[in-house]
Amino acid sequence: MRYLTAGESHGPQLTTIIEGLPSLLPITAEKINHDLKRRQGGHGRGRRMQIETDTVEIVAGVRHGQTLGSPVALVVTNDDWKHWTKIMGAEPLADDINPEDIKRQISRPRPGHADLVGGMKYGHRDLRNVLERSSARETTVRVAVGSVAKALLNELGISIVAHVTEIVGIKADTSVLEGKTTEEIRAIVEADPCYCADPVASAKMVEAIDEAKKAGDSIGGVVEVIVEGMPAGVGSYVHYDRKLDAKLAAAMLSINAFKGVEFGLGFEMARRKGSEVHDEIIWSEEEGYTRATNRLGGLEGGMSTGMPIVVRGVMKPIPTLYKPLQSVDIETKEPFKASVERSDSCAVPAASVVAEHVIAWEIANAILEQFHSDQLPQLQAQIDEHRQYTKGF
Repeated sequence: MRYLTAGESHGPQLTTIIEGLPSLLPITAEKINHDLKRRQGGHGRGRRMQIETDTVEIVAGVRHGQTLGSPVALVVTNDDWKHWTKIMGAEPLADDINPEDIKRQISRPRPGHADLVGGMKYGHRDLRNVLERSSARETTVRVAVGSVAKALLNELGISIVAHVTEIVGIKADTSVLEGKTTEEIRAIVEADPCYCADPVASAKMVEAIDEAKKAGDSIGGVVEVIVEGMPAGVGSYVHYDRKLDAKLAAAMLSINAFKGVEFGLGFEMARRKGSEVHDEIIWSEEEGYTRATNRLGGLEGGMSTGMPIVVRGVMKPIPTLYKPLQSVDIETKEPFKASVERSDSCAVPAASVVAEHVIAWEIANAILEQFHSDQLPQLQAQIDEHRQYTKGF
């Protein structure tokens, strides 16, 4: 599969086209909209989320609730576009244009954003041309794409959920997840203001977010994605670019403001001995091959082991602050205090939703690379056959 997204933060719409989905896959706008709403939620979000209410329109590739096998096109309209039609319009400017019609030009790059380097790369003196596309607003349609991927995974017996494990050093007690399915975890997480499964830690996170907002600062954190039901042997050890963990890591780091990724025990492995890291292999007639532990996060040699895949990403604090940092105006070369373009004090909860969906896409794509995918029933049959094969191997 593959997809492209198009659109600017204050443009008329965000668009994506997905190619390679099997036919006969049930898809509805209602399910996608549920995930889009979650992306806009979470404690710490700013005023932009009150302006936009993201809903998707399926404009191609689906008929009567099922995919056709042709490309699927999704559109999310920007409600705020009416206030930006002159500023962000696609038509060339008239010779007698009033300068007020092209207001909000930006020559002052914000530290931590793509503004300055993006302007250098594409030759933009008005840095709005950079920030409009580099904005995390683009993750709206990536969540929509991931929601479609989740629909496919659900039909294959694969479930996925994300939750917040840490904000500004406040760590959730993840032992509360033991023995719970992804759906049970989801019910807890979706009812929590920080999308955290530990209510004690969540209450402290809320306080920390509120304190950061009052101080004009921002805070980051860590999110975790769990994938259950993954067949063993998806991915490959043969070539570097076919390793599933490498693809998942790239997907996680492609999210705005994400700067680190780990699997299973992650960086903790550097502080442990091998006997405390690797997962012993066991077998039973009922379950086939499993592991006594899951310290490696469901991945060995670039392939899925059949155990739950556990991947975490670290998000830096949002770089736009009400307590702005110093920068330089590219026109005057004079120093200034960076401007404020958005007001989220913490977007970690919302980012967990984005993480869930980009990982869902990579998992679904890896499945379709390995198995026949023209029709959903054929794909389901092949997955079932593969599971039986690996169980009795």
